[in-house]
Amino acid sequence: MEYQYPIDYTWSTDEIIDVVAFFEVIELAYEKGVSRETIMDRYRRLKEIVPSKSEEKKLFNEFESESGYSSYRTVKSAKEANSGDKIKMK
Repeated sequence: MEYQYPIDYTWSTDEIIDVVAFFEVIELAYEKGVSRETIMDRYRRLKEIVPSKSEEKKLFNEFESESGYSSYRTVKSAKEANSGDKIKMK
């Protein structure tokens, strides 16, 4: 991994850890696959930290430009999947 996660330094340490955990799940979805529930749990926590849709979009775009992984497409796939499904992005 040769990139940085998009974080806001006004967040608490716990919030930063939780946002990084969300982006790590996005990486896993591309690299190995991850359960729908894990993605949705981490996404719900992200939304507690970043309730603004515009701020979420900014973070997602920053992460995608750094990593090439689309958080938006991954979350969309998880929302459309059935409970118990494994999400594997290409």
